[in-house]
Amino acid sequence: MPQIIPVATFDCVVFGATGDLTLRKLLPALYYRFRDGQMPAKSRVIGAARSKLSDEDFRGRATKALEKHVPVADREADTVQRFLAQLHYVSIDATAPDADWSRFKDLLDPDRIRVFYLATSPDLYGPTCKALGTNGMVTDKSRVVLEKPIGHDAASAHGIIESVGRVFTEAQTFRIDHYLGKETVQNLMALRFANTIFERLWTADVIDHVQITVAETVGLEGRGGYYDKSGALRDMVQNHMLQLLCLIAMDPPVSLDADRVRDEKLKVLRALKPMEPHEVASLTVRGQYAHGAIDGKPVPSYLADLGSDEASATESFVALKAEVHTWRWAGVPFYLRTGKRLPSKVSEIVIQFRKPPFSIFPREAAEWRPNTLIIRLQPEEGMRLEMMTKDPGPGGLRLSPTGLDISFEKTFGKRFPDAYERLLMDTVRGNPTLFMRHDEVEAAWAWVEPILEAWAARPDHPRPYPAGSWGPTAAIALIERDGRTWNEQME
Repeated sequence: MPQIIPVATFDCVVFGATGDLTLRKLLPALYYRFRDGQMPAKSRVIGAARSKLSDEDFRGRATKALEKHVPVADREADTVQRFLAQLHYVSIDATAPDADWSRFKDLLDPDRIRVFYLATSPDLYGPTCKALGTNGMVTDKSRVVLEKPIGHDAASAHGIIESVGRVFTEAQTFRIDHYLGKETVQNLMALRFANTIFERLWTADVIDHVQITVAETVGLEGRGGYYDKSGALRDMVQNHMLQLLCLIAMDPPVSLDADRVRDEKLKVLRALKPMEPHEVASLTVRGQYAHGAIDGKPVPSYLADLGSDEASATESFVALKAEVHTWRWAGVPFYLRTGKRLPSKVSEIVIQFRKPPFSIFPREAAEWRPNTLIIRLQPEEGMRLEMMTKDPGPGGLRLSPTGLDISFEKTFGKRFPDAYERLLMDTVRGNPTLFMRHDEVEAAWAWVEPILEAWAARPDHPRPYPAGSWGPTAAIALIERDGRTWNEQME
């Protein structure tokens, strides 16, 4: 096992400390990094929110969060107590003009790295950063972390970028996308650029099409107020899925320097063929889940989860066909789909290679499938290469598809850090490679916004689909009219 090198001692201030993201993701991630010796013992985590809590109250909530989100085998009593001792809490409304910042200033060490994590609504990013600057909280060693979504549209995203940029430099700003911290996504870079066998095949001459699926079984989970103003296109496609598309489609960077990698991703975003208003209806499908069943249990509809009797035009499912207009990818469609209340919780990338131009084998000898590379991001990270092989035994020649599987955790025999663990430590190090640059955010919005505008101009609502299905039947037609099929071998 490679040696774990501790990062520099730091103070991490989490605004929105009583929220779901902090309790479900951030505190468990920091605990694991502390347990594994990467988070120095003198570092501090300072929760900040408007709720009136003491340090002990906050530690009590953190204890419950660790019990819920960290397996028993990973919770060592002494380690948990030492980690909790590093937690502090400050009650503050960061956007209030008369907020008292004196306790914050007393807690923070002026010589340490400071990470300000904004686990809040995006409309608070600008005001919070302004308050940090006005009250002298920002040093040369400070960083700010912004959760997605960055804005609601291109204009609001630009406004957030401008307002945050008045306080923090681009080098100090870390726009987090947890998908980019997943082990499989990192291995996608290694797969492409450390193995000539794949990089030589990564062209339109060899690849027929690409599928990206991010499927969830859950519904709104109490986030109806946010989600009904956002929808699947803003919530998943504009950030997570376009970032995955960039990593698949980008050309090799000249180095792993952060800006060289992000330069190549930006080229992909700018090469996406814009959808004209009259094309949106044929190149996209939007849906909204109705009542149905998942794992044999009945689940309510979107409107029931929302608690509304009125129709909503918000989509909980999106499928679309994109094209990257570059020499490498000319004529190769990228099919993206994401949705809630689908049959399986799975995120994967499917690289479908072209069929051989000619077969020497009789038709009855083969259960023929083109070679396929499946890159699984969740639930179990790994890769599967499907290729045609001969069935063993005498009695004639018969071919069938065979999978070569790599499950990272089984192969390497250890737990892999969660994406937030990696990204939090990269923030402390000041390494922005896995974070979005401001021009990436704006380029993604520039491609997505015409789709949103075309939808808003149409009188129809999202197509209903039963919970527990793979979305509206129109999503099947989207890919099958091109003579292709969605991969649904999700076992």
